[in-house]
Amino acid sequence: MPGHSKTTDRLTLAAALCAAILAPAAAMAHGDVAPQAVDTSGLPALGNDDWLTENPYRAEAVGEDVWRKAIDVGASGYNQNCARCHGLEAISGGLAPDLRFLEAEEYGDEWFTERFREGYTQNGITKMPAFGELLGQEANWAIRTYVETRPDDGQITDASSELTEIRDDLKAAADGGAADSAAIATRLTEIGSGIETMSGAPVADSIASRAARVLQAKPDAYAEAAEILTVGLSAAH
Repeated sequence: MPGHSKTTDRLTLAAALCAAILAPAAAMAHGDVAPQAVDTSGLPALGNDDWLTENPYRAEAVGEDVWRKAIDVGASGYNQNCARCHGLEAISGGLAPDLRFLEAEEYGDEWFTERFREGYTQNGITKMPAFGELLGQEANWAIRTYVETRPDDGQITDASSELTEIRDDLKAAADGGAADSAAIATRLTEIGSGIETMSGAPVADSIASRAARVLQAKPDAYAEAAEILTVGLSAAH
């Protein structure tokens, strides 16, 4: 399967580089991570008796509201347990495999879930702890949903000039300046609709779309939307 080959090559290369060049740092960074509990309330219960082989929280399976809830829960779980090694916004700095390239399909799901449940040990050194028993299946699939919806940071970079201008306008509005919240949200939505995922998932949860949703829900949430853009632009660079 072409997707299988691409994922295997990329992740194997990243793992090999990590092992060959950064093994001592990787052992420290992964091995001493104490899993942090993830609040999965609001997500469909799955239990831990029979682990699924395909992500049940994709929008086509559960609807957009639950899918977005899974992304929010997954973002929290990822930032607490994974970002230290796999990078902010899942953009790897080379210490660990870049999970954004793991295809949003059953093969990618199986690879992700196996590592999440069992961890990863090489030559007797724990490079990634086992999260499955402690965090559970709901947390696994929520984090998986978050990871597979990460946008192509290259496309974020291409839009960075306009996003920076919008961010600055939002900051000015938060300080009392004038702004058309609806128009800004519309433009952010347009930018977000043109940004693709790295995994092949059909919709990217980009900083543009997230900031747009904040303004659509709370038209005067200028500071919150500006912060989303600030953090995302920093991660993309």
